[in-house]
Amino acid sequence: MNAPASVRATVYGRVQGVFFRAFVEERAQQLGLRGYVRNLPSGNVEVVAEGERERVEKLVEYLKMGPPAARVSRVETTWSEYTGNYSRFRVRY
Repeated sequence: MNAPASVRATVYGRVQGVFFRAFVEERAQQLGLRGYVRNLPSGNVEVVAEGERERVEKLVEYLKMGPPAARVSRVETTWSEYTGNYSRFRVRY
Protein backbone atom coordinates (compact mmCIF):
# COMPACT_ATOMS: atom_id res chain seq x y z
CA MET A 1 0.00 0.00 0.00
CA ASN A 2 1.15 3.54 -0.77
CA ALA A 3 1.94 5.90 2.06
CA PRO A 4 -0.95 8.26 2.81
CA ALA A 5 -0.59 11.84 1.62
CA SER A 6 -2.50 15.10 1.48
CA VAL A 7 -2.59 17.76 -1.21
CA ARG A 8 -4.11 21.22 -1.42
CA ALA A 9 -4.54 22.28 -5.04
CA THR A 10 -5.71 25.52 -6.59
CA VAL A 11 -7.00 25.16 -10.13
CA TYR A 12 -6.87 28.23 -12.40
CA GLY A 13 -8.62 28.94 -15.67
CA ARG A 14 -12.24 28.59 -16.74
CA VAL A 15 -13.18 26.26 -13.92
CA GLN A 16 -16.43 27.64 -12.50
CA GLY A 17 -19.81 27.12 -14.14
CA VAL A 18 -18.51 24.12 -16.11
CA PHE A 19 -19.33 21.26 -13.67
CA PHE A 20 -15.74 21.21 -12.39
CA ARG A 21 -16.70 20.49 -8.77
CA ALA A 22 -18.95 17.58 -9.76
CA PHE A 23 -16.17 16.24 -12.00
CA VAL A 24 -13.64 16.38 -9.13
CA GLU A 25 -16.06 14.87 -6.61
CA GLU A 26 -16.80 11.93 -8.91
CA ARG A 27 -13.12 11.24 -9.67
CA ALA A 28 -12.08 11.56 -6.02
CA GLN A 29 -14.81 9.17 -4.90
CA GLN A 30 -13.83 6.67 -7.61
CA LEU A 31 -10.25 6.84 -6.31
CA GLY A 32 -11.37 6.35 -2.69
CA LEU A 33 -10.07 9.74 -1.56
CA ARG A 34 -11.32 12.02 1.19
CA GLY A 35 -11.46 15.81 1.35
CA TYR A 36 -13.37 18.50 -0.50
CA VAL A 37 -13.65 20.73 -3.55
CA ARG A 38 -15.01 24.28 -3.52
CA ASN A 39 -15.25 27.40 -5.64
CA LEU A 40 -13.17 30.36 -4.51
CA PRO A 41 -14.31 33.99 -4.78
CA SER A 42 -11.37 34.58 -7.15
CA GLY A 43 -12.96 32.34 -9.79
CA ASN A 44 -10.55 29.49 -9.11
CA VAL A 45 -11.28 26.11 -7.51
CA GLU A 46 -9.68 24.70 -4.36
CA VAL A 47 -9.25 20.97 -3.81
CA VAL A 48 -8.05 19.26 -0.65
CA ALA A 49 -7.59 15.51 -1.06
CA GLU A 50 -6.18 12.79 1.15
CA GLY A 51 -5.50 9.12 0.62
CA GLU A 52 -2.87 6.84 -0.87
CA ARG A 53 -0.27 9.08 -2.52
CA GLU A 54 -0.53 7.32 -5.90
CA ARG A 55 -4.30 7.90 -5.96
CA VAL A 56 -3.94 11.54 -4.90
CA GLU A 57 -1.39 12.04 -7.71
CA LYS A 58 -3.91 10.54 -10.16
CA LEU A 59 -6.52 13.07 -8.99
CA VAL A 60 -4.04 15.90 -9.58
CA GLU A 61 -3.67 14.66 -13.17
CA TYR A 62 -7.46 14.79 -13.55
CA LEU A 63 -7.43 18.36 -12.21
CA LYS A 64 -5.08 19.37 -15.02
CA MET A 65 -7.63 18.14 -17.59
CA GLY A 66 -10.99 18.98 -15.99
CA PRO A 67 -14.36 18.26 -17.60
CA PRO A 68 -14.89 18.99 -21.32
CA ALA A 69 -16.17 22.58 -20.88
CA ALA A 70 -13.32 23.61 -18.55
CA ARG A 71 -10.11 25.30 -19.66
CA VAL A 72 -7.46 24.69 -17.01
CA SER A 73 -4.54 27.09 -17.30
CA ARG A 74 -2.55 25.77 -14.32
CA VAL A 75 -2.74 23.77 -11.11
CA GLU A 76 -0.70 24.76 -8.04
CA THR A 77 -0.20 22.03 -5.44
CA THR A 78 1.05 21.97 -1.88
CA TRP A 79 1.77 18.52 -0.46
CA SER A 80 1.63 17.78 3.26
CA GLU A 81 1.24 14.99 5.78
CA TYR A 82 -1.97 12.98 5.84
CA THR A 83 -4.29 14.33 8.56
CA GLY A 84 -7.26 11.95 8.53
CA ASN A 85 -9.56 14.94 9.12
CA TYR A 86 -12.09 13.98 6.43
CA SER A 87 -14.61 11.13 6.48
CA ARG A 88 -15.47 11.35 2.76
CA PHE A 89 -15.00 13.52 -0.32
CA ARG A 90 -17.62 16.21 -0.92
CA VAL A 91 -18.40 19.51 -2.57
CA ARG A 92 -18.29 22.46 -0.18
CA TYR A 93 -20.60 25.38 -0.89
